[in-house]
Amino acid sequence: MNCNKKDLLLYAVTDRSWTAGRTLYEQTEEALKGGVTCLQFREKNLKGAELAEQAGQIQKLCARYQVPFIVNDNAQLAYAIDADGVHLGQEDMSVPEARKLLGQHKIIGVSARTVDQALLALEQGADYLGAGAVFATGTKKDTVPLSLSQLKEICSAVSIPCVAIGGISKNNIRQLSGSGISGIAAISAIFAQTDIQKAAAELREEAEKIIWGSFSRNL
Repeated sequence: MNCNKKDLLLYAVTDRSWTAGRTLYEQTEEALKGGVTCLQFREKNLKGAELAEQAGQIQKLCARYQVPFIVNDNAQLAYAIDADGVHLGQEDMSVPEARKLLGQHKIIGVSARTVDQALLALEQGADYLGAGAVFATGTKKDTVPLSLSQLKEICSAVSIPCVAIGGISKNNIRQLSGSGISGIAAISAIFAQTDIQKAAAELREEAEKIIWGSFSRNL
């Protein structure tokens, strides 16, 4: 699967911390119904067979909604279940290693906080960047947020799409307008909400406004 820029508009990242009596599968389906365009499976507390089983279930769900399914960090798992791609942090496997394992047609994303990291990811063949954290976030408490100017510099330095991540909510998303991003990634702004489908739909509407202007979601 090639990396389609439009698929990155609303990039949801899973977190079982907020299931609150619901299964991750149920939460994910609500998010997909709300308009999520890409899903990253990020479950750091699962291991082995349980991790693979959960990933496989969510992968099938994403396939049903025709939404790319990306595995966080774990290129070996992405290969084992034939996921659409993998997202790599700065401490993870390199892009060339992941490309050799997964093949030319899988999506490889890379986290980048600096222009140098972004340029290296581009040079090595990454398909998109995850830039952030752009706001304070409870997911990574030790992260200093990027300024809007830093985000703009990263987006303008590379020819591949950039997705903003970190602390994004419907209350602050408009601050990212004009930054050059192709999409926004969200965790708690979707999965920690009581009405996940509504939260996703509202975020998507806001993302469309700041990234596509008044374009239709049917484009």
